[in-house]
This record gives sequence, structure tokens and C-alpha cells, in this order.
Amino acid sequence: MKSYSFILKIGCELLLCLFCIQSSMAQTALPKVYNEDINQLEQIDKAVAKAKKEGKNVICQVGGNWCPWCLIFADFITKDTTISKMIDENFVYEHVNYNPRKSEGAEKEAQAKKMLKRLNNPGRFGYPVFVVLDENGNVMHIQDSSFLEEGKGYNQEKVLRFFRNWTPKAIKE
Repeated sequence: MKSYSFILKIGCELLLCLFCIQSSMAQTALPKVYNEDINQLEQIDKAVAKAKKEGKNVICQVGGNWCPWCLIFADFITKDTTISKMIDENFVYEHVNYNPRKSEGAEKEAQAKKMLKRLNNPGRFGYPVFVVLDENGNVMHIQDSSFLEEGKGYNQEKVLRFFRNWTPKAIKE
């Protein structure tokens, strides 16, 4: 009887290890979408200039490659053709890198602080967080991503509703 309980215990531990490995592999399998090497303020300025030229608004998805929920959202909106079409038609979409966990030197930290201040300190909502800018670069809205979640992912209708409410057309009506 003792050997059966030992085998059962080892089997349960093995299953738990396999589950943990599978979970971590699923998270790392998502493509990294944040460019950690560019100046975020310049990135935002370029997006605003492009939005003004195209008559669109800007969405800054602030987060980082360290954030599973950030990568899950990026994957979600890329694979959902209805959402990706809405984004393409109405927004200049930018993944703006911010890493609160990693010391990157005084210059990069100062740049990150300026970026957060420029976007009205959206990090208070957690990550990812979405900042909607008009074609002139003014912050119109900060969206807490937790309101778009469902289970271990995101809800299509909630995400579409968020984007619909911040299209240039919706704001002008």
C-alpha cells in the first residue's frame, strides 16, 4: 500500500510540473510586440503625426514584453479580424514599452517617467493600459484593461465597444 501512495504522489507532482511547463510555454509562445530600444516619446510623436495626416486617433497600448496580459491582448486583436479591421480603419496603434521591474539606467528611467507623464500617468490602472490620443496628441481617455477581460483572455464585444466609442467618427457625432 505504501508503494501505491508513493507512486500516486510522484504522478501528481509530475502532472503538476507538466502543467506548469505547458503554462509557461504558452505565455512565451506569444510574439513580443514591444520595441524596448526606441524612445517612447518619439514613438508617440510619430504616431500622432501619422494620425493627423490620416484623420485617425492614436491608441497607445502601454505595457511590455514582460507582461503576459499585454501579449495576450496583442495576439487577441491581431487574430480577431473584426477588431483588427476597426483598428486599421480608425487608429494608429502603438505598443509603447514600459518596464516598471527593470532598472535600465538613469536616462531610460527618466525617459519612461516623461512618457508616463505625457500620457497622464496611466500606470495607475495596471498593465496593459490603453491611452487614446486625438490627432493633436491630447489624451482623451485612459482605459483600464481589466474591464475588457473575460476568463483568461479578452471579450470581443467589450473590446469592440471600447474601440467603437473612441473612433474619430464617434467623437464627432
